[in-house]
Amino acid sequence: MKIAIPTQDYVRVAGHAGQARHWLVFDCQPGLPLPAGERVELTKEQVFHHFQDDGPHPLDGVELVVAGSAGDGFVRHLAKRGAQVLLTGELDPCLALAKILGGEALPDPRFDVTTTLCKLRELFSRH
Repeated sequence: MKIAIPTQDYVRVAGHAGQARHWLVFDCQPGLPLPAGERVELTKEQVFHHFQDDGPHPLDGVELVVAGSAGDGFVRHLAKRGAQVLLTGELDPCLALAKILGGEALPDPRFDVTTTLCKLRELFSRH
């Protein structure tokens, strides 16, 4: 299972998945140790707020996205691409991944004012 986590410079779970450029992608296999994350840097055109869905995307094939916050449009957009979105207040990407793989509950998402602003923007978006 491929799990992608948007980050702030590959260190902390990003609070706004739709605008994240730096992602860690983990290819998790049952029974194997926690994998190292592959760093993926998106161009401005590949960031989901700007992506036009006119071709392949570097995060295609990801089944789960774990983020600090995400708007409804982002969640719908990823669902069309075959991925579920899980929101968390966990700031450490590796700890979040370990909890998910261990079947542990993640902390609730933290408040992010940009998500509220995005909800207003999504009223007029293509999503």
